[in-house]
Amino acid sequence: MAPSRILVTGGAGFIGSTVIATLLKKSSTQAVLNFDALTYAGNLLSLQEEAKDPRYTFQRASVQNLEEVQRALEDFQPDCILHLAAETHVDRSLNHPQTFLETNVLGTGILLQATSAYWESLPLEKADAFRFLHVSTDEVFGSLGDSGQFHQDSPYAPTSPYSASKSAADHLVRSWEKSFGLPCIITHGSNCYGPKQFPEKLIPLMILQALNGDSLPVYGDGQQIRDWIYVQDQADAIYQAACLGKPGGTYFTGGSQEQTNLLVVETLCRTLEEIGPFVESGFYKKKIKFVQDRPGHDYRYSMDCRKTQLDLDWKPHYAFADGLRETVRWYLNNPAWVKSIQTGEYRQWMDENYGWR
Repeated sequence: MAPSRILVTGGAGFIGSTVIATLLKKSSTQAVLNFDALTYAGNLLSLQEEAKDPRYTFQRASVQNLEEVQRALEDFQPDCILHLAAETHVDRSLNHPQTFLETNVLGTGILLQATSAYWESLPLEKADAFRFLHVSTDEVFGSLGDSGQFHQDSPYAPTSPYSASKSAADHLVRSWEKSFGLPCIITHGSNCYGPKQFPEKLIPLMILQALNGDSLPVYGDGQQIRDWIYVQDQADAIYQAACLGKPGGTYFTGGSQEQTNLLVVETLCRTLEEIGPFVESGFYKKKIKFVQDRPGHDYRYSMDCRKTQLDLDWKPHYAFADGLRETVRWYLNNPAWVKSIQTGEYRQWMDENYGWR
């Protein structure tokens, strides 16, 4: 059954904003609450059009604040929570692990505590229909060799503070399900890319570096392999999991399109030559610079998504080359959004429109 009143944590983020846009396209959606603390990667400019929809509401608040979460649940009365609020960048987790523990672990625990109490107060029919969907990552399962895939019963083997904090969050979700009966669903997504992604991640970083004429830094030899999924495909999978997923279910939402990091950057270089500002052939590829690998860099991720595709009546539609082209085109056509991130004008825009300091 399609949810009608959905609370989205982290809705101003990259995936969260696409999820909200997807929800508002559904006729069954009566109301969406974007519950977001607006940390560095949250950007309300990503939801300018959606903010015009009377079904959309924004609340600046943190999942680490129990009172704020309780108040939102009481006032909004959701029948579904999509939990996307998280710190997600591996490099940042190596330098600032405490932030990842506070948001991903403590924040998830506080959200679960408040949600469980809210769910227990619901009438039986509404309680039966309620869902708590937690968006996780393939990185919780660790690293693969040249062959094999992760499965729903694969053991957890995180290797970074980021993946360890997401693993802990997953375990908290399952513990609330087992101890309190809270109807929970977990999705594990693969590497996501697309428009409006904060430029700390590989693809938007390479796009902006290239357009600025700067070097394109690639870790190690660039042979690490990731499974890539376009953000709209990921948002569609999350929606299908909210509609068709069963409590206790684990769903793998990968793109089934494995690429080495070096091949991603090389493909991006060719795409920029084709649709970007005119440059001589090979101009961007010459900017690739191999740099010292990061500590504990996982070699390969790959998930077997066949069961998820069958259970959720879902499959990704974007081939990697097509999705990459759409992504590059978006960054080329939205210089104001890019500038807002690079110069801090976004923060000024928030102050002028909302009075936040």
